[in-house]
Amino acid sequence: MIDVKQDRLFTRDYIFTCIAAFMMSFSFFILVPTLPLYLRDTFAISPALVGVVLSCYVIAVLSVRPMTGFVADALPRKKVYIVSYAIFVLSFTGYFFITQSLMLFILLRVFHGFSFGMLTTAGNTLVIDVMPSSRRGEGLGYYGVTNNLAMAFGPMVGLFVISSGSYTLLFLTSLVTGIVGLTLGAFVRVPRRELAPLKEFKLSVDRFFLKEGIRACIAFFMLAIPYGMTTSYMAMYADSAGIKQNAGLFFTVMAAGLIASRLNSGKRVDRGYITETITTGIVIAFMGAMGEALLSTVASWSIVAGYITYFVTAFLFGYGYGTMFPAYNTLFINLAPHTRRATANATYLTGWDVGIGAGMLLGGYISEYDYSYCYMIGAALVVVALIFFSRVVTPHFHKHRLA
Repeated sequence: MIDVKQDRLFTRDYIFTCIAAFMMSFSFFILVPTLPLYLRDTFAISPALVGVVLSCYVIAVLSVRPMTGFVADALPRKKVYIVSYAIFVLSFTGYFFITQSLMLFILLRVFHGFSFGMLTTAGNTLVIDVMPSSRRGEGLGYYGVTNNLAMAFGPMVGLFVISSGSYTLLFLTSLVTGIVGLTLGAFVRVPRRELAPLKEFKLSVDRFFLKEGIRACIAFFMLAIPYGMTTSYMAMYADSAGIKQNAGLFFTVMAAGLIASRLNSGKRVDRGYITETITTGIVIAFMGAMGEALLSTVASWSIVAGYITYFVTAFLFGYGYGTMFPAYNTLFINLAPHTRRATANATYLTGWDVGIGAGMLLGGYISEYDYSYCYMIGAALVVVALIFFSRVVTPHFHKHRLA
């Protein structure tokens, strides 16, 4: 007989964790489409240099994830989470004062990236600790919705705020949102777990990366590149294509696709269709990526067709990635023993971070010539990732999965 209480997903602690994650993501996504504009207006730098500055944040996130995974496995997860969240929130105060030196701004972004990498790794593992394992796919799906809601409203709010000409208000909004999330996170109760003696955690490459997840990490990296291009440069790309004053709505429609995908994808994962769900998501994401690549051409023929392509593309792109996210996270967790959940999450997120950073950097340089070239390359990478996932990752996962 099933213990209904044990399998209850929406507990007080799960809900608090999700809301805290939403606040964190909201404070982050407010800055995603607005920082390129802030850098252009404040420091008068080229799109290529904007890409370099933005990628520094992701490089910082990447560099700290493996260590955070190790620490979150070795120490009490809640403490790692709260300390990371506090540093993340504190970083927002720097934006109020650094307005003259680009180098100091880069250092601030690196510091902020460190805290974000620590927080997201600890948070992704903490939520697994407070949910029943029998509903992990569904739970991760709903947890991901918090990020999608933040993506829906964050860019829109951020672009609305700077339309008033106030970057100070933009940074204040991020700071206040982060403080609310930190407060809620402090009230999350995490089940006690036995910690292995620190002497058993030998320092080795395998302690920082999940070896069995490297193949899946490579595919995830390729999928993250077009995502990084989209979140960083879509506002500028749309403007160059003649689609104006709708950049925020693109992210809202994209988030709607992300959220809609969670209605079924998490439950499919819990029924065992992990690799099948990821494959479906990649195919749909490719359709969205192709729409992005063709947007400028379609808009040059007909601005009405351009707007239709713009929003259909946003939904498909979001739906595809939303379908694969909870399945991909579960894939990594199922390749790791319980004592290495944080390490598995760190490896999963590292592939994503490297790809996002590469997308920002590559997109910045290619956009010097033509924005549409970025998205053509992105669509091609999705195809390569699909082939690699089907031929390499899927058979490896079914051979080595532990759950």
